[in-house]
Amino acid sequence: MSVENKARQIIDGLLFPKIFRSFRLAVQPSQLIIAFLLIAAIGLAGWIMDLPRTVVTTPGTNQHETELSMYMNAPAHLQEYIDKYAEESRGTGVFSTLWDFSVEKFHRALKDLFAFNLPGVLYNATECLRAIQWAIWYHPLYCAIFGVVMLCLVSIFGGAICRIAALQFSRGEKPEITEAIRYSRKKFMNFAGTPLVPAAIIAIAAAIIFSVGLLSNIPLGLGELITAVLIPIVLVCGAVIAIALAGTITGLNLMFPSVAYDGSDGLEAVSRSFNYVLVRPWRLGIYTLSAIVYGAICYAFVRFFAFLVLWSGYQVLRMGAALDSAGGLPDKVAAIWTEPSFAQLAVYSSAATGRTESAAAVLVYLVVLIVVGVVVSFIISFYYSASTVIYALLRHLVDNTPIDEVYTEPDETRSQPGQAESPPIQS
Repeated sequence: MSVENKARQIIDGLLFPKIFRSFRLAVQPSQLIIAFLLIAAIGLAGWIMDLPRTVVTTPGTNQHETELSMYMNAPAHLQEYIDKYAEESRGTGVFSTLWDFSVEKFHRALKDLFAFNLPGVLYNATECLRAIQWAIWYHPLYCAIFGVVMLCLVSIFGGAICRIAALQFSRGEKPEITEAIRYSRKKFMNFAGTPLVPAAIIAIAAAIIFSVGLLSNIPLGLGELITAVLIPIVLVCGAVIAIALAGTITGLNLMFPSVAYDGSDGLEAVSRSFNYVLVRPWRLGIYTLSAIVYGAICYAFVRFFAFLVLWSGYQVLRMGAALDSAGGLPDKVAAIWTEPSFAQLAVYSSAATGRTESAAAVLVYLVVLIVVGVVVSFIISFYYSASTVIYALLRHLVDNTPIDEVYTEPDETRSQPGQAESPPIQS
């Protein structure tokens, strides 16, 4: 018995099993609803901004060949491609192009992850980064405006999800959706400031290096001499940029939870995340990798459940329609609803004929999209929940802060004891 207790103490000391609570946190209705609202808001913003259809596509290819596909396959010929088809192209939107590309790469990365093909996972992640690079380089104004919109939406809705996860994980409390959104609105500048602080540091350091470069243009050989003298400053600024980039990439997931858990401002959240990355890099890596693998398994389960819901509904509906003595109704069902598969949950039916069938096909497709939206909402909810759990564990390890210690606003209403999901976690 003592050996069993000792083993339990060792496991609890690692704090590892607590990461597996991320699934239970992520499937809470309040977090799924907020994540769904975030998806809807982002989709609406992307649809509105895509109305100009600024992305060039190859004519006659149903928009499967775009600027992005050319950029990924033959970047040296991209400008030639744009000049050739810009006039006759029907065009498409930046958001829809990035969305379709990212979804494809995401599923390929999951497939590689389940096959333990880590190079394939990294390759697909790198491809997504290249796609974002394309959008920023060739559609900078679009990306600047959409980036501001995204930051605002994520700060409000993402911050609310982190706040709910923090209260549930630390104390087992279930705050109301309005309470969580009210908190993220009050802390909006703190949430929005977390990615802006390192961005500002990088921008200032880059501006200094750029200024030194301008000084090199001074004539009579003075420019070269001044540049040589200021090289140490250039190297220091380069080091600042490298540290800020590395800290942001590795610690970005900890910034929102810092505001949600501790009420930190933007600068403090960045400082905490950078500190945890530097002090416990291996533990952060283990937690993050565990969350990714566990999240992938949970996503597969949620997606299979959604597929089962759609597939069973589709099959039973067709069976009921087959009872018609005159026949033909099964074809009517197939005309308005394409049979779902695990790989393609929602496919718009192109077999509909006539106004009523077309209208029915649109309605069915919209309903199925809601189910798909719930699956995507789970991904977002799990991401923020797992990030919050990892932050709490690292804070406990580095600062020796109890896991159940969380910042509360003076006017925040607390959940009743009977509403608690589970007893408070003891560190």
